[in-house]
Amino acid sequence: MSSQKTVVVGMSGGVDSSVSALLLKEQGYNVIGMFMKNWEEVDENGVCPASRDFEDVVRVCDQISIPYYSVNFVKEYWENVFSHFIEELKLGHTPNPDILCNREIKFKVLLDKALQLGADFLATGHYCQNALSGSLAQLLKGRDPGKDQSYFLYAISQRALHKALFPIGGLLKSEVREIARRHRLSTSEKKDSTGICFIGKRDFKQFLGQYLSFQKGNFENVKGDVIGQHDGVAYYTIGQRKGLGIGGQGEAWFVVGKDVERNVVVIDQGPNHPALYANTLTATELHWHSPELPKAPFTCRAKIRYRQADQECVIEKVTEDRIEVRFSTPQRAITPRQSIVFYKEDVCLGGALIERAGPTLHELGLSVPSSSLPI
Repeated sequence: MSSQKTVVVGMSGGVDSSVSALLLKEQGYNVIGMFMKNWEEVDENGVCPASRDFEDVVRVCDQISIPYYSVNFVKEYWENVFSHFIEELKLGHTPNPDILCNREIKFKVLLDKALQLGADFLATGHYCQNALSGSLAQLLKGRDPGKDQSYFLYAISQRALHKALFPIGGLLKSEVREIARRHRLSTSEKKDSTGICFIGKRDFKQFLGQYLSFQKGNFENVKGDVIGQHDGVAYYTIGQRKGLGIGGQGEAWFVVGKDVERNVVVIDQGPNHPALYANTLTATELHWHSPELPKAPFTCRAKIRYRQADQECVIEKVTEDRIEVRFSTPQRAITPRQSIVFYKEDVCLGGALIERAGPTLHELGLSVPSSSLPI
């Protein structure tokens, strides 16, 4: 059956998408590689990093004998992802552009382009899986627990899930590397990309300074004492330790909150300060993969950041635009505008954007239980 199907593979120039294209070719699909250019920039040597990645795509496609295209989505990325990212930062939030990028670019704009070319499916090198349950497409965790990327894909549509293939979702990263080495793919030893989606890893303050201007303000502790000065509320996130420039006696200082209206970043000492922990949160913009919203109280597991272990929780209240969640154990550094993603075993149920946490244990006058402390 697969020999009659055409698959466009979103290829980044990395090992994961390279192996994805290889595996689909071996399975008998008609495979087309497609590279997206989403960011216009040159490095200190006058070279565009995207051009180097495209050269890697060309080499792999030539190796496995598949056609390839390059498409330019710079305008779409700017309008649908990066501009929203900047606006969130202006409000003092800590957004996650990777989730928006997957929803708006990879599994919308790229998917549309693939279908226009006559493809039956769009494949990517994500470490996740999908399956049909009746007419419902389910998003599942990837087999490699250290690489599972379902957290970043919770917001993609049912249409996209029905059309998506994840060829390496059932493999460990080590197995992907070994397949690439065995077939002598030119990307077999290429390091994984990190940092902001399609922009990469870079000096955060220096990069954002090109697009944002912020006023310096006060660092205050939870008592309201001025401890020092910060460079702008957008440059700091809940739980942050590095880059504060605050020394002195006692434990290290951590960001425990923000007061955007007053241009204040709240900090205090100790990695497990009670102001960093809360049992509850409120979230908005719920994306649920079932036609019906969960009926409260709904028991499941969730994570509030990528790579966090799933945490037991109860969705205590659900409306069309807001949910309230209570965790079995207090959670550290719940961050507004980051995502909370829900699971039942390996099935990703959906997720939402965190609106606020708390009250914190500090506000409740409680200490952090030992069960919540990092091991």
